[in-house]
Amino acid sequence: MYIVSLTYTASLDRIDDVLPAHRAYLDAQFAAGHFVVAGPKVPRDGGVIVVSNMERERLDAILAADPFAQQGVAVHTVTEFKATRLATGLNLPRPEAAV
Repeated sequence: MYIVSLTYTASLDRIDDVLPAHRAYLDAQFAAGHFVVAGPKVPRDGGVIVVSNMERERLDAILAADPFAQQGVAVHTVTEFKATRLATGLNLPRPEAAV
């Protein structure tokens, strides 16, 4: 799995201009089963996306299609991790192994 941290590189006015296209992109990634959780940071200087397990090259291609990246208003930082525990009742991909 991955944690993707978005950091805005443009004014919030410019972010808001691109936000509808970014939200449509998020909808498509959720529908495809790629993204698990997404939302803005507090304070609003970027966002966070939790991504299901996939090849890193595939994730990089998906992130390159983000309108925020295409419009140059945000940068993505990716951290890969192995999920080993999951709270009961969450509908997420199962961890690889319990620790």
